[in-house]
Amino acid sequence: MPADAPITQDVLTIPRKLPEGGKQNLVGLTRAQMREVLIEAGTKEKQAKMRVGQIWQWIYQWGVRDFDSMTNLAKDYRAMLAETFVIEIPEVVSKQVSEDGTRKYLVRIAGGHEVEVVYIPEEGRGTLCISSQVGCTLTCTFCHTGTQKLVRNLTAGEIIGQVMMARDDLDEWPTPGAPKDETRLLSNIVLMGMGEPLYNFDNVRDAMKIAMDPEGIQLSRRRITLSTSGVVPEIARTAEEIGCLLAISFHATEDETRDKLVPINKRWNIEELLGALASYPKVSNSERITFEYVMLHGVNDTDEDAHRLIEHIKSHNIPAKINLIPFNEWPGAPYKRSSNNRIRAFANIIYQAGYASPIRKTRGEDIMAACGQLKSATERARKSRKQIEAEAGLNT
Repeated sequence: MPADAPITQDVLTIPRKLPEGGKQNLVGLTRAQMREVLIEAGTKEKQAKMRVGQIWQWIYQWGVRDFDSMTNLAKDYRAMLAETFVIEIPEVVSKQVSEDGTRKYLVRIAGGHEVEVVYIPEEGRGTLCISSQVGCTLTCTFCHTGTQKLVRNLTAGEIIGQVMMARDDLDEWPTPGAPKDETRLLSNIVLMGMGEPLYNFDNVRDAMKIAMDPEGIQLSRRRITLSTSGVVPEIARTAEEIGCLLAISFHATEDETRDKLVPINKRWNIEELLGALASYPKVSNSERITFEYVMLHGVNDTDEDAHRLIEHIKSHNIPAKINLIPFNEWPGAPYKRSSNNRIRAFANIIYQAGYASPIRKTRGEDIMAACGQLKSATERARKSRKQIEAEAGLNT
């Protein structure tokens, strides 16, 4: 078993090996890794850094997928690249477009596995919700994705490949030599799709470094938000090695309730999580932590819950905003959405305490693209409501 195999909460996921004689995919390699494979393929060491820069721009700035189009490289060098390497991203299996313009993609990755990716157009911005794992290890009971067992971590190439795939579909690669267009259809990334990003830290970090690279896709770190259920040991690393904004799937104000909704709470409870957030290196009034809070009827939506939530944040002095998410129901879900009046009353208590408390507008619900609804089509065998309730400890 390789020593560097990434460990998730309950499984060891083994990095995929290339098929015998297979070509190396350049997508997802860091600059240092690309330099290394180019030298192995015969590039002179003195030229390697320059070659990485040239190839990097073609792939990530211009969206080019064939080496023949890389016109600032010599023909024989392009031929060598084509013989040795490929530029491949996940394959789009299907695309659905919601009435509100939300796009949901089912994409296939190596091994025939599938993940879902969602693009949400809004006034002045466009957000891509990307996945970090096939399935999920966390089994949060309100989340449809959580009813699909973890299959494996995505590679850095499969993560950044989702961004590249969406730019293809939006026809948003700039043309070399054309005037720079500052408007972005894809302006923001949220790691809120399938999987727990902090159980796949290295691949998520490497992919986001590519997204932020000034000679590539060029997204600001403040336009990338990583959402975690609370993998406490990796939270500080997120600030230090990625530097993006942080969102927390909080969803309950007492450990007993959070243990059922977000089972990772049994490992790192609310107090431990709040302590890690209070010392998050990037947190400030201009870079607040987002607390995501799904509104579940009769479970976590009382006035007392709202006051407790405020007390948690205030007592730890965490600059925060609270995103209230109306529960998006799915077949077999063991919960119901809180009423609009209840959600508004909850939001008002938070607002009166001095915190932003936007109620998230549900997007893409008609195509099962809303928060907590993602689940790859190959894994759609439904559990019965009783099964899910039993696993959630709701019928004891």
